[in-house]
Amino acid sequence: MSKSFILASASPRRKALLEQAGYQFEIIPSTCEETVPQGLSAKDTVEGLAYQKALDVYSLHPDAYVLGADTVVCFDGEILGKPHDAADAARMLKMLSGQTHEVRTGFALLGKGVEFVSSEAAMVTFFHLSDAQIQNYIATGEPMDKAGAYGIQGKGAVLVRSVLGDYFNVVGLPIATVARALAAVGIHGEVI
Repeated sequence: MSKSFILASASPRRKALLEQAGYQFEIIPSTCEETVPQGLSAKDTVEGLAYQKALDVYSLHPDAYVLGADTVVCFDGEILGKPHDAADAARMLKMLSGQTHEVRTGFALLGKGVEFVSSEAAMVTFFHLSDAQIQNYIATGEPMDKAGAYGIQGKGAVLVRSVLGDYFNVVGLPIATVARALAAVGIHGEVI
């Protein structure tokens, strides 16, 4: 009998990564209000938010294993979440232009005596961006629902000079690390 596995996220990128690895799962997005105390590190922020999301869904489905995740961009001590509007997106992209920043994804796996919380970081370097390039990218609409106002797996790929670390972590889920956490509780994809 296979174990019930729920992804507590509506992210199409996380869904695609898990499907790509051959997992069978149900999607039940968390509806909890994301609350983070001020002054936390990027690591503590994403791990705390991932745990909140997983716990929200796990509390309703205690017979399942639930995976929650959260991603943030951090630059110069500032955590950059999703932009509030186009002006905020432009501010973030100007800040990241020509610079290296950290992308950290936290994940939490909860179920039947299991409470595993971790995170991974990757360093992303942007090309120098002109004001016109920033405005053109914002006009696509893509930055508006992405941490740091860009999506590396979409049109935002042309902004990125290099990635040091797990590319999939930048997309939104360090799938190789998550696969090992899932395998430890007996949930397997096609390879692990």
